[in-house]
Amino acid sequence: MPRAGLAPAAVVAAGAALADEVGFANLSMGLVAERVGVRTPSLYKHVDSLEALRRGISIQARRELGDTLVRATVGRSGPDAVRAFADAYRRWVLDHPGRYAATVRAPDLDDEEDRRAGDEALRILLDVLAGFGSPGADAIDAARALRSALHGFASLESAGGFGLPRDVDRSYRFLVETLINGLGAGGSDDSARAGDTA
Repeated sequence: MPRAGLAPAAVVAAGAALADEVGFANLSMGLVAERVGVRTPSLYKHVDSLEALRRGISIQARRELGDTLVRATVGRSGPDAVRAFADAYRRWVLDHPGRYAATVRAPDLDDEEDRRAGDEALRILLDVLAGFGSPGADAIDAARALRSALHGFASLESAGGFGLPRDVDRSYRFLVETLINGLGAGGSDDSARAGDTA
């Protein structure tokens, strides 16, 4: 019989906290069982598998990051929204490295709950970029560029990857302002070529 008071959501929450401590890739059912105070076989009464646990952590983490980004960017637009988004994103990655690792892969399109969590995160990013007027496919390119740059910087910073004696915050600000300037320039090569022939 499942332990009283231990629900699947509590197991996922414990796994998410543990992932921040040991790394998402190092998470095991044994470690989570120890954290919640049950034997490993008993944990399977609350969550089907390690893969199911990882899925739950991924969905929870996407929602948490999304909530953080919404709070940071509400009422902002243009460069101010990008700065707020970037700052909140970086801080969340540094505070929750294991959970963040669970958000990196694309959502499973056959998993409605996972897809909804991923779609919400994408909507927030596209809303932030809307002030730059990138239409259609250009908006996706801009979203990928911003996400990739922030992911790279925050992941390197979280892993201790910046060893040169230069202030990391200064380098981060340089990155964000460079991205904003690039977004402000707007337009893909295709649209620029079309304009040249008009």
